Amino acid sequence: IQHGGVQERFGQSFLRFNHPCGIQLEVLEDSSDKRNAWSTGQVTGDVATRGFHGAVLSVREIAETERFFVDALGFRKTGVDGAYHRFEVASGGANKTVTLVHEPDRPAGSWIFGAGTAHHLALDVETDAKLAEQKALYDELGYTDCSEIKDRMYFHSIYCRCPGGILVECAATVPNGFAVDEPADQLGKSLLLPPWFESRRAEVVAMLEPIKVPESNFASVPRKASVAAPAAAPAAAAAAQQGPGGSGPSRRTSAVFIGGDTPQKN
Repeated sequence: IQHGGVQERFGQSFLRFNHPCGIQLEVLEDSSDKRNAWSTGQVTGDVATRGFHGAVLSVREIAETERFFVDALGFRKTGVDGAYHRFEVASGGANKTVTLVHEPDRPAGSWIFGAGTAHHLALDVETDAKLAEQKALYDELGYTDCSEIKDRMYFHSIYCRCPGGILVECAATVPNGFAVDEPADQLGKSLLLPPWFESRRAEVVAMLEPIKVPESNFASVPRKASVAAPAAAPAAAAAAQQGPGGSGPSRRTSAVFIGGDTPQKN
């Protein structure tokens, strides 16, 4: 795998390489990251991957995107290193960091589409009620390119396109999260779909690239019967009806990346 050698940003060493789909990935060294390591027979725990550290997002105009992350999402700006502007939530660090890279000369609309590319940035919020508050906050701040609350079975979410073009999802995990339809110790061992997509399983599987999984991980997990997609959770739907004319959001979103270990609410 070709890479650019060890580099440094914000005092942290990282190695950048390209995924076969073309998207750039970085492996970053962070001694303060105490999440469980994903070790294997070839990779020991002291050097193993621990999950997503953050996201590096390219923008042509940084001021309005910075305002969005600070005012609408509750991030705080914690540093600038050349063209890189770092933002963090809660205690900061791993799984709580977004970096904007200011590229004013990047051609407008030069997004990359294709297998493996990132579609949006997902952030975790605590409850359906807080999710509705977040939607109301978007409205109050004038960010109107925002979806209604979507039911994804494992979580409920809203999507908002920020001024720089980045699509941001805020999601409230349902009780038991991804273990809602299978035991937690079976997660990742077989492909599960929301019931209303089960009838399209063959179509979905045909679009996926093969994943090599050790035979010891294979499991036979019973499927639930197909049902129609439910409406948004009552609490979320009721709160969303208030909008900016109701009591209004009590605070900004409390966000961490959805990825790595089970997200910790802050």
